[in-house]
Amino acid sequence: MGKLFETPLYPYRRSSDQDAHAPVRHAVVVVGAGPVGLAVAVDLALQGVEVVVLDENDKVSWGSRAICFAKRPLEILDRLGCALPMVERGVKWNLGKVFFDDRQIYEFNLLAEKGHRHPAFINLQQYYFETDLVSRLRELQAEGKPIDLRGCSKVLSVEQDADKATIQVDTPEGPYTIEADWLIACDGAGSPVRKMLGLDFVGRIFEDNFLIADVVMEAEFPTERWFWFDPPFNRGQSALLHKQPDNVWRIDFQLGWDIDREEELKPENIDKRLRAMLGADISYQLEWSSIYTFQCRRMEKFHEGRVIFAGDAAHQVSPFGARGANSGIQDADNLAWKLKLIIDGKAPASLLETYDSERIYGADENILNSSRSTDFITPKSDMSRVFRDAVLELAEHYEGMRPMVNSGRLSVPCTYDGSPLNGADCDKMPARTRPGSPVVDLPVGNRFLLNLLGSEFYLLTIDAEAPAALDVEGVSVKRIALNTADEAEDYLQQRYLGDASSAVYLIRPDQHVVARWEHFAENDVRKALLKAIGR
Repeated sequence: MGKLFETPLYPYRRSSDQDAHAPVRHAVVVVGAGPVGLAVAVDLALQGVEVVVLDENDKVSWGSRAICFAKRPLEILDRLGCALPMVERGVKWNLGKVFFDDRQIYEFNLLAEKGHRHPAFINLQQYYFETDLVSRLRELQAEGKPIDLRGCSKVLSVEQDADKATIQVDTPEGPYTIEADWLIACDGAGSPVRKMLGLDFVGRIFEDNFLIADVVMEAEFPTERWFWFDPPFNRGQSALLHKQPDNVWRIDFQLGWDIDREEELKPENIDKRLRAMLGADISYQLEWSSIYTFQCRRMEKFHEGRVIFAGDAAHQVSPFGARGANSGIQDADNLAWKLKLIIDGKAPASLLETYDSERIYGADENILNSSRSTDFITPKSDMSRVFRDAVLELAEHYEGMRPMVNSGRLSVPCTYDGSPLNGADCDKMPARTRPGSPVVDLPVGNRFLLNLLGSEFYLLTIDAEAPAALDVEGVSVKRIALNTADEAEDYLQQRYLGDASSAVYLIRPDQHVVARWEHFAENDVRKALLKAIGR
């Protein structure tokens, strides 16, 4: 694996921008070639938006880092054309088990219903995730899409005025300056761009530490998420076990607050913990280790003038629940179509305010869930621990207590309830596909519904008549017509119709529902679409 980390994935190459007499202007510049920066760049390039990606590194991220990728981000990556290699390589899982002391108290299934293309989660090391996204970016370059990835390009300064951002970039051959209509900062929780602009990043730091140990070993554990409260091998604390590709296993040990980080990271001390958990005779190789502290923080706003923040640069949550990279991919999904419409002059720049409102809503949902998980996993008083342990004891015998157990509420897609972009609703239809919700997948012939949706507005009709296409002041709407008579299962009835006799759904380019009606009326659709683009 060492060769993967040592080999430049996007080595430095001199750009023509460095030889220009005046700063070259680009439509979009993305800072950071991690999962979020690459995803938003690929999304924009697919839509014909010119984009430059800058990263001070030229290789994949060291260590497996983010590993759990949820169903909704996989659906987004499907639209971007790069989910298939990830799912094929990844470890697919739906089941989780919860242990207390030395016994299993219950198990759960995150995707019990049928009729979905993707599993609830895959586990895939971040270095593979980034490699697949870079491969997709290279494919787009070969197709002539306007996308450029520049390694060994460190941002030294960012300044902005009313219509552009000015970026100074350092390279092995010296600095140069470029301009951007829009700058998207995907440069992590420590975001240099955010600091350059003097913007806030406030929240809560939890008084606990966790050790990540990624080990290569042959083991008989199933491909499930296993979480222990107060296990015999880590008394008074917790532990987590996950399988990754290549026989790599992610193991998390709760350590407590007052620790010596340097001491805990010594291989001999990690070895003691692993052998206490796995047995004295276990044979393994330590691939990567790290210690992290739970932190839940976000910016007050996710864009400032011509600079937009996404992923950990905008918001940070604790790792339990897999909400970091997954929410960052959803940031990219929310942002790209809005920026495309603004750049094309089809939507006002004020549409970006809804990127703030919708993704801050999502970030606050993640922070709330992450904070509650942390409080349950790491009780900070004797009484809190007594309550927590009583819940665990009861959950073993009473199913109704299990929702109170919180070993990290796992990432689910955000429904933008109350969004200013939402339109009309029909209360006869299921709550899960209400306005603001992501489209729920289902089989359509030998394909799936989400595979039929590109980066445009769509009209999904079920047993309803409507035109094959609409044009609403320059914004096109394509129709997908489905009929319950063509279905072998009742997926359309269960997920979209409910008690309605027919249905018409207006769907955004990021596959979230704008509005829904029982029957088609062109004026209603036009009104809802104009609202959805901020007009």
